[in-house]
Amino acid sequence: MEVLFRVLIVDDEPEAARRTSGLLDPTQYSVQLAIGGAEALALVRKSLAPLDMMLIDSDMPGMNGFETLKQLRRLYPETPIAIMTESLNAEFMFDGIKAGAQGFLHKPAQAAEVRAIAAKFCGDKQPAQSTDTTGVHIEDLGNGQFFLAASPSMRAIVRQVKMLSRADVPVLITGESGVGKEIVATLLHKHSLRAARPMLKVNCAALPADLLESELFGYEAGAFTGAMKSKPGKFDMCDKGTMMLDEIGEMSPALQAKLLHVLQDGSFSRLGGRVNSKVDVRVIAATNVDIEQAIINKTFREDLYYRLNAFVIKVPSLRERSQEIPYLLAEFAHTLAIANRMEPINFSPRLIAAAVRYPWPGNLRELGNFVKRYLIMRDEAMAFVELESKVRPQTATMLANSASAQADVDGLKSVVRTMKDQTEIRVIREVLDDAKWNRRIAAEKLQISYKALLYKIRQYNLEASA
Repeated sequence: MEVLFRVLIVDDEPEAARRTSGLLDPTQYSVQLAIGGAEALALVRKSLAPLDMMLIDSDMPGMNGFETLKQLRRLYPETPIAIMTESLNAEFMFDGIKAGAQGFLHKPAQAAEVRAIAAKFCGDKQPAQSTDTTGVHIEDLGNGQFFLAASPSMRAIVRQVKMLSRADVPVLITGESGVGKEIVATLLHKHSLRAARPMLKVNCAALPADLLESELFGYEAGAFTGAMKSKPGKFDMCDKGTMMLDEIGEMSPALQAKLLHVLQDGSFSRLGGRVNSKVDVRVIAATNVDIEQAIINKTFREDLYYRLNAFVIKVPSLRERSQEIPYLLAEFAHTLAIANRMEPINFSPRLIAAAVRYPWPGNLRELGNFVKRYLIMRDEAMAFVELESKVRPQTATMLANSASAQADVDGLKSVVRTMKDQTEIRVIREVLDDAKWNRRIAAEKLQISYKALLYKIRQYNLEASA
């Protein structure tokens, strides 16, 4: 498994922190952001995960950069730290070196300077590894979008995007509704040879066939009633760029034939047109339809499928990567708080555990809406009840299917007690693993006493994973 260099960026301005993060290559660096010194200390004390590099803003209210540096240096005596400032001079550098800084950056940070100091700090060593080697990867995509990979399946997508960065081929993205296929398409474009050119997105299921054809390919004056003048289509507007065709499985067979010509030689004709237009567009298609079954049902052209599937990326559902839910909750809360100018909010271990238990049939879309409601209402009890009320019917079904025989013999109370014990074991194990089996930290997260946790570990015969 590829391990990334772990970087902590500390800045009291969220947008400045994100800009600095965006200057680092996401295929090499996994970046965590802390808004201010106090948040940085709370973050590292909570996890004590190894770090390869820290970048700290000097001018922060409350705990300034030098004080933050001194506190972090006690926890990470060997990790290189650079200070960022708008007024870099000899006196500042002297004070910084005394405080423990090993590098300096002028703000606003420039790409070449950030990458140079990253190469200096990390270039001749292997990434620091924790016992779980998760390598959480978060990348800002702009417009409130982000890509997060904290599971093997999503880190595999990062590697696929890296492989495709120099390959100008069509890509087919598959997965359930709401899993983030558009996010993956945006990530592909960002790291492609066409990144400086436009990326346009069209939802093939949102328009009737006639309107979709004019939207994609444009029309000439007089092509239909009301067409008073010519109008270019999305393919014209996207020349030399990337076109994302979402829900391509809903496209009509006639339009599929026209799209096939574009993929073959880049040519098409506008509605009512007598001459062909020629464009150079990379197509990224996405669908939640089983394309192979659609081919059997003759609702999707087989030749078009083989043109599109030069490279296929399958985005897993959220229930298949539930270990990412704690990170996604935090990132959604952070991003939405900035977008809506609201105070950030934290999630308790109890609420996180409830979110992990829930299967999220609406995937990222449903999770984002849940976080948005929690950010507005700021009522943990209500949020917990919302999740548990959705989990309960599924638990009842599971009991009926898998434990009915036991219920006949032992009674309902025994079944419920068994389910409670299984849930408690799972939550305790997850929190212990997250705390790297530091029992005192785990007890604080679980909001129980240290002795009570030791008793639970003995009661359930829990052991650290090998």
